[in-house]
Amino acid sequence: MARPPGCRGATARVRPRRIAADRAYTGRRIRRGLRRRGIGAVIPRQVLEPRRGVRFDRAAYRERNVVERAIRRLKHHRAIATRYDKLAAMFHATLTIGVILLWLPV
Repeated sequence: MARPPGCRGATARVRPRRIAADRAYTGRRIRRGLRRRGIGAVIPRQVLEPRRGVRFDRAAYRERNVVERAIRRLKHHRAIATRYDKLAAMFHATLTIGVILLWLPV
């Protein structure tokens, strides 16, 4: 597999322990695929979905909201929302600056 330009050194792929998603991604096929790969699903069940076999960690699902709000705040920067930068390294630098601006007290 070819390495993307601007990428130095070996990058290890890490399998996530859990994936959080909203109700649109619930369903047997998605849950079965995650289970087959050894990934836990943090997906609330739909109202009409049967309860048996569906585990749900409410605290982990609330953490998903924190991540979504951080991404929304980052997208207030036009360069991040529209990805003006063509090079991955430049976009990464723009993203880093955006995160630093979020951390700085205003």
